[in-house]
Amino acid sequence: MPEHGSEPTPRQPAGSRLWHSLARPGRGQVIAAVILFVVGLGGAMQIRITNTDDAYTNARREDLIQILDGLGSESRRLESEIADLQQTRTTLEGGADSRRVAEEESQRRLSELSILAGTVGARGPGIRMRITDPGQKVTASVLVDAVQEMRDAGAEAIEFNDSVRVVASTWFSSDGTTLVADDKRLQRPITMEVIGDPHSLEEAARFRGGLVSEISGPRIGGAVSIERLAQVEITSLHSQAENQYARPASAAPTPR
Repeated sequence: MPEHGSEPTPRQPAGSRLWHSLARPGRGQVIAAVILFVVGLGGAMQIRITNTDDAYTNARREDLIQILDGLGSESRRLESEIADLQQTRTTLEGGADSRRVAEEESQRRLSELSILAGTVGARGPGIRMRITDPGQKVTASVLVDAVQEMRDAGAEAIEFNDSVRVVASTWFSSDGTTLVADDKRLQRPITMEVIGDPHSLEEAARFRGGLVSEISGPRIGGAVSIERLAQVEITSLHSQAENQYARPASAAPTPR
C-alpha cells in the first residue's frame, strides 16, 4: 500500500504497455518468436512433402513405371555423356594425338550445336505423331506443351508438318482456328516428328494428363496416333535472323 500522504503511482494504459513490449521485446519474447517461426517453417515444409508424397501415392502403377522408365533413360544418357567427356579429357591430358582429338571434339560439338540451332538436317530413331483435331480446338498453348513434353523426354530434334523446325526461339500463336509457328501456318491434321529414344518419347506423350490425354479429352475431342520409327528424317531448316539488339559480349581485359 502507498504511504500515507503520498499520491498513488498512475498505471499505464494496456495499449501503451503492449506497444512498449512490441517496441522493446524482452529476451524471452525473442526466444519464443524464434521457436514459433521454426515450428511454422517445419510445418509448412511437412505439408509440401506430404502433398508431393500424396501425388505419387495416388498415381497408378503404370504411371509410376513410366516415370521410372523416363528417369532411367535420362540417367543412362547422362552417364554416357559423362563417360565420353572423361575419356576426351584423359586423351587430351595424355598428350598423344591431343590436337587431333581436340579437332574431332570441336567438330562433334559443332555438329550437335548445328542440330540444336536447326541449321542442318537430322536423322535418327524417334516417333511420328499425327494429331487429328476435328473441332479445331488445338491451340498454340497445346503445341507449346507438346514441345515441352518431348524435350523433357529427351527429344533432340522436332519438326511440324515437314516445314517448321523447332528451335529455342520458335514461337506459336493461334487466331481463332488458325495455328501459326514461326510465321508459317500449320495445316490440320498436324504431324509432329521427333528424334530421340522412341520408347521414352511415346511414354511421355501417353502419360496420364499429358499430350494424348489432353487432346483426346472432352475439351478438345481429338485423337493422337503415335508411330515408333527406326529412322526419322528431319529436313526443314531454321532461318537464322540477325539479332537486332544482342551482340557478343567483349572479353574482359586481362589484368596486368
